[in-house]
Amino acid sequence: MKILDWYILKRYLGTFSMMLLLFIPIGITVNLAEKIDKILENEVPFVEVAEYYLNFTIYFANLLFPLFLFLSIIWFTSKLANNTEVIAFLSSGVSFYRFLRPYLIGATIVCIAALGLSMFLAPKASKGFNEFKYEYLKRGHQTQETKDVYRQVNDNEVIYASHFRPKTHTASNFTLEHFEGNEMKFKISASRLKFNTEDSTYTLSNVDKRVVGEDGDIITKQTILDTVLPFEFDELTPETYIAETLNFSELNEFIEKESRRGSGNMNMYLVAAYKRVSIPVSAFILTIIAVAVSSMKRRGGMGINLAVGISLAFLFIFFDKIFGTIAEQSTFSPLLAVWIPNISFGILAVFLLLKAKR
Repeated sequence: MKILDWYILKRYLGTFSMMLLLFIPIGITVNLAEKIDKILENEVPFVEVAEYYLNFTIYFANLLFPLFLFLSIIWFTSKLANNTEVIAFLSSGVSFYRFLRPYLIGATIVCIAALGLSMFLAPKASKGFNEFKYEYLKRGHQTQETKDVYRQVNDNEVIYASHFRPKTHTASNFTLEHFEGNEMKFKISASRLKFNTEDSTYTLSNVDKRVVGEDGDIITKQTILDTVLPFEFDELTPETYIAETLNFSELNEFIEKESRRGSGNMNMYLVAAYKRVSIPVSAFILTIIAVAVSSMKRRGGMGINLAVGISLAFLFIFFDKIFGTIAEQSTFSPLLAVWIPNISFGILAVFLLLKAKR
């Protein structure tokens, strides 16, 4: 790379890193000020608090890195423009697209780092972050589905429970239906199910078993039945935030398994999976927009560029959140919902780039 490329690339990565180092402590301070009462009230050990804020740092950086990246590019590019350095570069015969090359190299580095963060490091941090939050800060809040739980546990069997209690390993009004092809062969109903953690067996109370036969059904009743069932109790109702805590391969396996079970949270899991890629890719789009907005010297100076940049950055985050929520709460395509912000801002990036070039 030439001197121009190294000069801009160092400013690109250096300003972005500095922005993270400045805002993450602010985020920690604000969060601690909000949560300190509950932390003291619950007498949380210092080691766990320190670990929580380490996880919070990674979680916070992964969540808001597009905003930090966008503002950092606008900041240092506006300074280049105000110092007439951009005009000097372009006047020397460098095309605007050539001027943009070190920015795209920087975006590639950030994108690869963000992909690694979102695929592997951030899920581990998210697990610790959420476990601490629901153990100490949101005690009593439900993190699992507990009513009208319906699951296909394998190719032949479907279960249902009207009330599911993960903490006590029990379920009420439990039924298991066994199918071969499209025909139900037998059905087991019980008023109560209890999972025995010692030997991984189940105890069913007030059991009715109906075996479907060609000449009539055979019904048997038992007060208590100890048996083995073809599913893991803890896997029936995963935590609502579980998709955030799984790495790339684990998340794909989990989504495939939940799809077979007929989970009602599939859109939520798919949104989390698609964002692992869409958010890092946004580094390219936001870089182009930031350069196009801030590369020209303006009468209002850096303040105008920052105002425009902050508005666009928060609009991007708004699009990302609103369409993600729509997909999670409806039948709207999760893939389309996740990529709408990138598509919309990609079109804006092309428009601003052509305008900046002129």
